[in-house]
Amino acid sequence: MDIRHLKAFVAVFEERNITSAAQRLCISQPTLSVTIRQLEEALGATLFNRQSRGVEVSEAARSLYPQACALVSEAEALRQRFRTSDARQHLSLGIEPDLSPAQVAAFLRFAHQVVAHLYITLHEGCAGDARLAVEEQCCEDELFLPVWDDPFVLVSAAGRQPGTVTSLYPWVICPEHPSHQRLMALYGNSTASAVASSGSLQQSLLLVAAGVGVAALPHSLVSAAQGVQVHALNSPLPSRRVGLCYSGTALEHPVLRLLHAALRDAPAGTWQ
Repeated sequence: MDIRHLKAFVAVFEERNITSAAQRLCISQPTLSVTIRQLEEALGATLFNRQSRGVEVSEAARSLYPQACALVSEAEALRQRFRTSDARQHLSLGIEPDLSPAQVAAFLRFAHQVVAHLYITLHEGCAGDARLAVEEQCCEDELFLPVWDDPFVLVSAAGRQPGTVTSLYPWVICPEHPSHQRLMALYGNSTASAVASSGSLQQSLLLVAAGVGVAALPHSLVSAAQGVQVHALNSPLPSRRVGLCYSGTALEHPVLRLLHAALRDAPAGTWQ
């Protein structure tokens, strides 16, 4: 058993899918399957139960995951120490989609202000030492530190009046997004009046700007967008919380521990 086996295990555990994990590791699916099988044989335990779609993690896998993350992190830190000739402090951070670029940029500026000689590596989605995400995107075995609140607003194309009765709005919806269920009451508990759907909130914003319909979207995504306008609404809209998702052992990483403490103590209004 070596770090290669543990990296493969962590990828499959987080992706819950052999194919997706193989793509993440840039190896073939058969190679990854063999690697996982070797690890299971070395441990004498079944880590994953293969299903028609993805894998189901075992109790042994849940027990191994935090230790594997810590060992992989330590190995990466050791590798970086001998590969770099400067005193840079390394942090790998995943950025989930549909976050405001302006607020992500503010977060990154803050990180560079509080961590001296920070060398940060960004990834898309669920990867890295920790990740910036909406609270609903946290996995069941992750912790969450809220960083900013992001209220939803009603948005239409610029110069367009969306109407007066919410149930009759020509809605642009995003059924696969975690926010969809929270917005069902706003839609009148029905999607019958929907005129378009999208796979992301950013795509919904494009449909709104094109004049296809109206949407309830996070204010941070709308504030800098072109060709749209925000409308007042009598009924209250939900708000989402954006923050840091991290494993139970992630704070053993000294850079992440420093950033976590600074985020926890940051004054209100830092991200506006």
